[in-house]
Formats: sequence, C-alpha cells, structure tokens
Amino acid sequence: QVQLVESGGGLVQAGGSLRLACAASGRTSSAGAMGWFRQASGKERECAAVINWSGSSTNYADSVKGRFTISRDNGKNTVYLEMNNLKPEDTAIYYCAATWLRNYNGLDKSVFSSWGQGTQVTVSS
Repeated sequence: QVQLVESGGGLVQAGGSLRLACAASGRTSSAGAMGWFRQASGKERECAAVINWSGSSTNYADSVKGRFTISRDNGKNTVYLEMNNLKPEDTAIYYCAATWLRNYNGLDKSVFSSWGQGTQVTVSS
C-alpha cells in the first residue's frame, strides 16, 4: 500500500496561485499513474488532473485546462499541482490519489486505490 500526504492548501484571492504537493511513502514502487481530485461541498469528487508514471503524459478536466499543471518527481516520490488564475469555483478539498496502472491517463476515480487525507483550497472573490 502507498501512503499519500498532501500539503500546500490555503486561502487565496481570485486570480492568485497555489502549489500543492503530494508526498508518497510505503510501497512507492507499486505506484503508477497519480492524480489530483477535488470535492466541493455537496458535490461529487472529480478528477482535476492525472499524470502517468514517467510524467510523459498528462490529462486535465476541461474546467482546469490552461490553468493547472500536474508534474511529478519520482526521485522525491512527490507529485505537484500548480494552480494559477484560481477562481472561487475552484474552492474544494483537494486529494491526491495513486493507481498501480502505470500509463493510465483517464479521469475515472474508481481506478485509483490509494488516497490522501486531502488539503483545503479556498478561493475568495
């Protein structure tokens, strides 16, 4: 099993930026593709971005394309989410997740088996 711990959330004004980090520990050799998901109050958890094991392939939800960038540093067992031009509708708890599928680049949360505890992102207008 892989343990995931997110950091970097906080309160930011609309138009601002935040960088989230997700540190993996445990059986990191079994971690393949990783993703950032978010869940706003009263809404379903949705995938914002996903990156394959090597970092050569990424995919984004339409709502964040052009504003968010996912990246990973396998040497540090860490995945990042750079969020720019944040909007109030980006307010949510952001979760990091991992799947054993190395080249998965879809947005289906059911594929991901390891999850972090989440970090709150609040964007004020």
